[in-house]
Formats: sequence, structure tokens, C-alpha cells
Amino acid sequence: MGKYDKLLLRILQGQSDGSIAFDDLCQLLVRLGFDERIRGSHHIFRKSGIEEKINLQRDGNQAKPYQVRQVRNILLKYHLGGMNNGNLG
Repeated sequence: MGKYDKLLLRILQGQSDGSIAFDDLCQLLVRLGFDERIRGSHHIFRKSGIEEKINLQRDGNQAKPYQVRQVRNILLKYHLGGMNNGNLG
């Protein structure tokens, strides 16, 4: 299991929302097919077929816990991540 598979699993389990590295979360979203746009301190992620946009901001080196929960809700709602086949996407 690779780094981003493990990160995805941690996010989906919801047991460590306060300890997710911001840069790792951004890279995970890009690997899942989201387009990233940066405006100031806001990292905005959009993906075709996904109604919601994801707006992330740093909290030091970490992602904000409530934003990790928002990402988890979107991943679950749209069945993103493909953990059943062992690959992201």
C-alpha cells in the first residue's frame, strides 16, 4: 500500500483529521483527478462531475480538521478513491 493509499484510508476512517499534512492532502486530491487553483492562501479544487468545490487553507503544515472532514464527505458521496481495487482514482 503506497503513501497516498494510506493517507486516503486515514481520511476515510476519520480518526486523525487533525494530523493530515496539508501538502499531502493537496497531492491526494490532484491524484484523484481534481484541478487545483491557488488564490492567495486558498487552494481551490474542482473536478468534473463533482458539484462541490473544495477550498483548503493551511494551518501551519497541517490541513484544518474541518476541511479534512469536508474532503472525506465528498470522497464518500462520490465514491472516490477506489480502495476496493487497491489503486487511487
